[in-house]
Amino acid sequence: MASSIENLSSVVSQDVPDAKGMKFGIVRAEWNTKITTALTEGCKQFLIECGADEKDIEVADVPGSFELPMGAKIMLGKESFDAIICLGCIIKGETKHDEYIGHAVATAIAQLNIVASKPVIFGVLTPNSMEQAEDRSGGKHGNKGVEAAATAVKMAHLKKNMQQKKKTIGF
Repeated sequence: MASSIENLSSVVSQDVPDAKGMKFGIVRAEWNTKITTALTEGCKQFLIECGADEKDIEVADVPGSFELPMGAKIMLGKESFDAIICLGCIIKGETKHDEYIGHAVATAIAQLNIVASKPVIFGVLTPNSMEQAEDRSGGKHGNKGVEAAATAVKMAHLKKNMQQKKKTIGF
């Protein structure tokens, strides 16, 4: 497995469009707080490195990953964010809860993207163990919060650019 030998979070701010003037919402699950806090810090820092102002980044906490889509929906209705980033961590346990929760959250976030017509980013870890979660939240495999931030900026730019083109050609 490739992730066992390398840092997969190789994204750098120079490869991402400028986030100056953009607003981002981050919805963070409180369950597995150590992991989600590390994801959030990596996410926020990367957004700032890309030019976002710290005052234009709002973090809202929800109890767990299952509540991320509702938290994102609330944020979408609150303010004019350019993108919402959902950060959570669902660790496999002795039951299949991780499969049910992960599938429900991924499906709901995908639906929010379409219904809201705004980028809602899936930044939810689904590791088999706490060690794997730590490795992916600032450990040897990087910080997936950084990747979620890069995705948010890129998708916000795509939406903005397509809207400008639409206005230019008269649609």
